[in-house]
Amino acid sequence: MTRPLIRWCTAVAVAALTTFGLAGTANAIQATTYAALGDSYSSGVGAGDYGDSGDCMRSSNAYPQLWTNAHSGTKLTFVACSGARTGDVVNQAASVTSGTTLVTVSVGGNDAGFTDVIKTCTLNDDQTCVNRVNQAKTYVNGTLPGLLDKVYSTIKQKAPNAKLVVLGYPHMYKVPGSCNVGLSDTKRSAINSGSDALASTISQRASAAGATFIDMRSPFSGHEICSSDWWLHSLTWPVTESYHPTATGQSSGYYAALKAKIG
Repeated sequence: MTRPLIRWCTAVAVAALTTFGLAGTANAIQATTYAALGDSYSSGVGAGDYGDSGDCMRSSNAYPQLWTNAHSGTKLTFVACSGARTGDVVNQAASVTSGTTLVTVSVGGNDAGFTDVIKTCTLNDDQTCVNRVNQAKTYVNGTLPGLLDKVYSTIKQKAPNAKLVVLGYPHMYKVPGSCNVGLSDTKRSAINSGSDALASTISQRASAAGATFIDMRSPFSGHEICSSDWWLHSLTWPVTESYHPTATGQSSGYYAALKAKIG
């Protein structure tokens, strides 16, 4: 084989590797530096196996860890924490660096008073529950947008080239459902309407920030409390795990939705 022919074959081989091999490697690298921010739905409360994460209750069964496990070489900074509100997530963003290539976040439920809504609806009559949910929805529509804008802009400033993925919240209840005791369908429908308000506001603000929004109502459809196959806890002990995704909810709900959206 002559030297010109060898050089030509080598060039073809390099071009093929660049097209089919190295390009794929480059795409994989884009998602290897990962910061997982947010509240209990991102930390994995309800999914067990919290290790030494203390009150933040970061589960090894939560979707950020599951996504990392499935993508070899990923460097995960996992700072999502139970109880986090928008101001807390702004502080969490200090862990995001300019080299971060993927950021996920869920936040807004605690700002809207999710825990107090559930408590009010559990301990009071239908109308009191509906009134409390409407109060929360007023907050979600009027005050929460500006708070979310600050969260997303802070993340964007820290990592301008990162892919920002915002995950929402599921409906809590199947209405009508299989439960014969507990909250009335009026209360369950009201609580679900709060999830709808959150989804609307979060999706709008995520879109305005150039982020990808994942609506979790659809993945959990048929798996709400009072469905035939729950992926959410109802009232539990310890109470902190109540109304949060189970390990299956994290893997088949949140992780599966994230994987479907970004790979």
